[in-house]
Amino acid sequence: MKTLVIISHPEMMESGSQQYLLSSIPEGKDITIHHLESVYPDFKIDVEMEQALLKEHERIIFQFPFYWYSAPALLKKWQDEVLTDGFAYGKRGKVLTGKEFGLVMSIGVKEEEYQPGGREGFSIDELTKPFQAMALKTGMVFLKTLPIFQFSYLTEEQKMNLLIRYQQYLTREKEDSLKAREKWFIQELKSTDTSKLNDGDQFVLNQAIEFIEENRDTIDELKIVLDQME
Repeated sequence: MKTLVIISHPEMMESGSQQYLLSSIPEGKDITIHHLESVYPDFKIDVEMEQALLKEHERIIFQFPFYWYSAPALLKKWQDEVLTDGFAYGKRGKVLTGKEFGLVMSIGVKEEEYQPGGREGFSIDELTKPFQAMALKTGMVFLKTLPIFQFSYLTEEQKMNLLIRYQQYLTREKEDSLKAREKWFIQELKSTDTSKLNDGDQFVLNQAIEFIEENRDTIDELKIVLDQME
């Protein structure tokens, strides 16, 4: 699967969250990073090039800071000019049908504020309805949003968990079952560059893979027993 990450951030180099996410992108994956403000500092969008990029990828991700309950201006302009009738929707606009679409948003407010009774009054799911509608209109499959609340206040452990979730969001199959997550972890562990490991790390890596596989076998056997009891 080829993933296109369309980033819109006017101050990309000064953003701790964006730099952290970009540095965590795994090598050897079919992931294209496309920062709009770097490519179009004059806001003059090459529509044909953008549409070609969309055609080449199966998963499309919008990554941006959540400004006034929406995206930065250039990403909105990109939507207006690139997702045209006859390309993204309409009788002849079937190019995006079946592709996956998701949002990665950095948010400066606490998570609990985005709910009824919170300071913002609405949930992230409610506030991203326009993007969900866009996915529906263009025939794309909307993925569950990955919100990043108050990155600068995260602990190192929380940042590491975010790193894993982000890598999964870009590379893992859509299914969010335990089995799918296990499969993803095993694939990532097996693709580790062992030449960069310290003494003893290879043993730990092999043990982790073996543990996950044995645990999966046990769960599958238990499921068979439970099915037989029904």
